[in-house]
This record gives sequence, C-alpha cells and structure tokens, in this order.
Amino acid sequence: MSTLDLPFMPPAPKVHARDLPMALLLWKVANSTISHFPDYAFDILYARRGMLGLEAILVNDPEGARHILVANVANYRRPHAVNRVARPLGGSGLFLAEGADWRRQRRLLAPTFTPGSINVLLPHFHAAGIHLIHAIEKSAQANLSKAFQDAALEAVLRALFSMPESGEREKLSGLTRAYVEGPGRPTLFDGFSKNENSFAFATVKRKRFQNAWFTAIDRIVAQRKVASANSDRRDFLDLLLSLKDAETGETLSDVEIRDQCATMFFAGSETTARLMFWSVYLLANDWEEQTRVRAELAAFSPERVNTLDDLQNWPHLRNVLLESMRLYPPIPHIIRDANGPDDICGEKIDKNTQVWVSPWVLHRHRKFWDRPTAFIPDRFAGKPAPWTQMPAYIPFGAGPRICIGLSFALAEAQIVLARLLSRQKIDLSDGRPVLPVGRVTTEPSYEPMFHLEAI
Repeated sequence: MSTLDLPFMPPAPKVHARDLPMALLLWKVANSTISHFPDYAFDILYARRGMLGLEAILVNDPEGARHILVANVANYRRPHAVNRVARPLGGSGLFLAEGADWRRQRRLLAPTFTPGSINVLLPHFHAAGIHLIHAIEKSAQANLSKAFQDAALEAVLRALFSMPESGEREKLSGLTRAYVEGPGRPTLFDGFSKNENSFAFATVKRKRFQNAWFTAIDRIVAQRKVASANSDRRDFLDLLLSLKDAETGETLSDVEIRDQCATMFFAGSETTARLMFWSVYLLANDWEEQTRVRAELAAFSPERVNTLDDLQNWPHLRNVLLESMRLYPPIPHIIRDANGPDDICGEKIDKNTQVWVSPWVLHRHRKFWDRPTAFIPDRFAGKPAPWTQMPAYIPFGAGPRICIGLSFALAEAQIVLARLLSRQKIDLSDGRPVLPVGRVTTEPSYEPMFHLEAI
C-alpha cells in the first residue's frame, strides 16, 4: 500500500510513556485536560490514581460507563468544578438540573426536539450558512474557526429568538465569547473546590458575567411575552412559551425559560462551532474525502433540504461529522463524583471517588477501534445512530442524560457545512499542525487560515 492510500492521521497531544509526576500532571491539566494521559490508558479498561487526597478512576470499559451513566446513575453527581464553570452560562437549566427537577425539565422539553419541531428551525440553519458564505466569499483566505463561531451564533440566535442582526445580538455574542475565552476556562481552583462557592475570589468575574448574561436574556423573553402575536415567527422561544406540563398543566416559569434559553444558546453554538471547525480541518487535510462530500452535495443541493429526512441524501457528510466527534469529542470528559460506594463491573470504589468517563480516551482506545488515531469516516457507514450501536462511542453522553439536542446540532452542522462545501474548495494555508486542547470544549491550539477556491 502506498502512502497515498493511507488515511490521514490528524495531530494529537503527546501520549506519555508513563504516569507524569504530580507537579507536571497538574500543570498539564491546567493547560489542557487531554494532554496528560499515559500510553497504557488507551489499552486498559480501568486506571486508578490518587491526587492530593482525591481518589480518581478512569473508566474505559463501555459496560462500566453504562453502569455509571445509566444503570446506577442516581449514585453519581456532577463535581463542583463542572457546576462552577457551567452555572453562570445555564443557571438551573436542563444541563445542570438533578433528580426530580431534571426529570420534569426533560419531560417538558422533549416535544421541542422532535423531528417536527426541528424541521421548523431548518430555515434558520440555512440562513446561518448563507451568512457564512457572504462573510468569506470575497477573500481567498479565511479564519474558519471564527467564521464557524459566528455562523453557529447566527444559527442559534435565529433558532432561539428569530433575532436579526442588531446591537442586542452582538452584545449576546460578545458576552459568551468573552466568557468562554476568559473566566469560563476551568482552573485548578475549580478542581479542588469543596462547593460552588469555594475560592470565591476566583469566581468574581463569572458572577459578573452571569448577571449581565441573565439580564440580557430576561429582557428578550419579557419583550416577546408582551409583543403581539406573529404567526410568521416560529422559533425555540415560541415553543418554550407554549409548553405545558401534561401532568400538572403548569407552564414554564420565567426563570426556567431563561435558563433553558441560556443553556441552549451555549450548547447550540459553542460545541457545534467546534464540530464544524474540526470537520473542515480534517477535510482540508484529506482531499479524497472532501471530494466525496462535494459529490454528494452536487447530487442533492443544500437548497433542496426542507426536512431532516432530506439530510439522508448526505450520508458521507454525516459520517465525516461522526468521525470528527470521535477524534475531537465536543466535550472531552464526563466527570462524576460517587455519592456512595459502588462496584463498577468488578471495580470497587468508595464514596466521593471521582470517576472519569472520557470520550477523548474511549474514542481512541485500541481495544475498540481499528486504527483509532486515523481519520476514517467510513467506519460509521450504515450506522444511523452509532451512539446506540457502538458502545465505545459517546460524543453526546449516554443513558437518560444523553444530549437532548443532538439532532439539532447535527442538522445545523450538516446544513452550514453543505452551504460552504458546495461553494468552496478548502485547503490549509498554514502547514503547522493544529492540536486539540481540552478545556470546556475541545478547542484548536490556534486558529489557522484556510485557503478558499470558489467552485
């Protein structure tokens, strides 16, 4: 086999020969949560390590992960570190809700993510794709990382609020971008916090952001509630305002509506922007795969997509997205603290043990994947829902808390990328490798310039 026949091997952080010394481990994790793993982590099912009084276990066994996330989910809680970062963004929305409150929210929100409800939002995704094309089409080079962030924000602001370009929209975009790139980044203070209010000096900027962020969304919701009915406007906020609990008849409170909008804003923009970036980065490095995607788009143009069913005409584009999420999972780790002792498929743990189920490791594990570090979209061929068909594939989580918006995210990414790839051939202008960095999401180490060639 010639080198031309070999799949693209995307760059990744160094895998270490052995466990790192504690000081170096802490430094690595503080800069990137995917940069510290030893080589053996990608071969074994369970790995334990103590760290400054904290007992932790890495679970690479899909059965063990299912035990934690499905079978015995009640025994596990999100650590304070996650809540400290996510609470300012989403309040007590679905992502952070627990117990009976989570079950009620999930039941109420389920109708807003049915295929019929998402079909209503597809015009907003098309508009975001057209917005992206107009932003880059006059240039031979583009920072597509930034362009995808803008497009994802465009899509979610339209889908959430039917919000046209305005000062208010720019304010929302600026707020979230500043948070993600600044105080929203996890720190060692978060890792060693005993509760959400520990090390209060380290959360001042987060609280300041939360006040401004929630005030802005409250204002949008209040304006919509007093506005006259508009039959032409169909968006996520309209769906939330019309929801009623089938068991009690109650509608969502203003605070609940705000928190769901805030949660959806981040989940529908930041993670989807990263998915689109990594997918295009992979295609820019694999001309054969890019050509295959473009052939699909030529056979069924983006303009013809009106429903989710129409997206089935692009199976290879979907496989590229699925493979991108395997290599660069939007959320690199699922971390839980044990409420009590447990037996995870024979591995006994004590109360307060921190459990890591890491898509970053699991998706590259040598026991479960052929050529795990290679870009091979065809591994997902014929698998319409691989997160249920492939136990070692968990880009959206697993169990009852699997991401409720996964169809939303995939539809948004497919339509925006289709608009781009049907109009432009894409190559990298900079030969330097782009490394993934684990923070809140899986970020690029820098934002490369892409060369564009109009078709």
